[in-house]
Amino acid sequence: MFFQLDDEQQAIQETVARFAREQVAPHAAEWDEQERFPSELVKPMAELGLMGMTIPEEYGGVGFSKLTAALAYETLAQADLSPMIWLAVHNMAAGIIARFGDTSQRQRYLPGMATGALLGAFSLSEAGAGSDPVGLRATARREDDEYVLNGTKMWVTSGNVADVIIVMARTSDKPGGAGISSFIVEKGMPGFSVGKVERKMGLHASPTAELIFDECRIPATQRIGEEGQGLRIALSALDGGRINVGAGATGVAQAALTIARDYARERKQFGQHIADFQAIQFMLADMAMQIDAARLLVYRAAWLLDERGTATKEAAEAKCFATDSAMRITTDAVQILGGAGYVRDWPLERFMRDIKVTQIFEGTNQIQRIVIARALLKD
Repeated sequence: MFFQLDDEQQAIQETVARFAREQVAPHAAEWDEQERFPSELVKPMAELGLMGMTIPEEYGGVGFSKLTAALAYETLAQADLSPMIWLAVHNMAAGIIARFGDTSQRQRYLPGMATGALLGAFSLSEAGAGSDPVGLRATARREDDEYVLNGTKMWVTSGNVADVIIVMARTSDKPGGAGISSFIVEKGMPGFSVGKVERKMGLHASPTAELIFDECRIPATQRIGEEGQGLRIALSALDGGRINVGAGATGVAQAALTIARDYARERKQFGQHIADFQAIQFMLADMAMQIDAARLLVYRAAWLLDERGTATKEAAEAKCFATDSAMRITTDAVQILGGAGYVRDWPLERFMRDIKVTQIFEGTNQIQRIVIARALLKD
């Protein structure tokens, strides 16, 4: 098995690392404190090609492989998880349009999304439809050459700042996902408004909003694919989304380990560096093993998705293991720093707050275990 990244991947990783070190890390604490979406990152991200990772070159994107994208997300998350998350969601929305949109939709949206002129979002969940997306109740009623959307969507990353939102709504009463369709909704369309912007434990620089549709009229040309294909379209993005979350969690875990290791080398208690105590050494060793295992799971899932177009079990394994591990690692890193880890002078408490939600979104880790078990039992 060959583990060496190619020259292009190494160059991208180095470029993103420099960007994260120079333009993200110095401001992350401030964005967190202010709970502010750092819109100033969009243009430089676009110049690096990060806003167009899922967009074909013919529409102005760079068309990264899933593995190359995972490398970029992991590296960016080492500085701050928040921009990594809204960037990944933007690319998820762009990827859906690139894969399932018609030529007119691709030409209308993808060039602007690649340059950062248009920010994308993805809206599936509702108050009563989280782990069970089939339970969504938002509707899209066909009237001549329009659809009329009604309903409320919840927990939409970038929902209050996005220009283009992929929205799933029910177009018929057919059972299961057969009645769900997918639409492109633009900011400012009549009947569409932003509701509550959530106050969250973490990810303060990645806004999460409620979206309200009240007789929102959109042209029928805004539907992606055919009626009834919406859930399939949404679920098709989940393998990549779970890999991206696993990559981001691995990046945060790596940053936490680096801080804890360096602190242990400097901090003295009882006349010696705390890194000399076996209890601390064992904690650091466990953290390193978990990170290596998570990274390999993420890279394998991304590679398989590139090679065969599907990696449902492997993506679930990567997401579940990487995020559970990152939660343990950030908690242990705070413990190693003691009181210093608990205060905001160090980024570890932010890492710990931010990482918790990775065990929840893109399918809770309980759902990931169901996915893995079903795949095992089906063989």
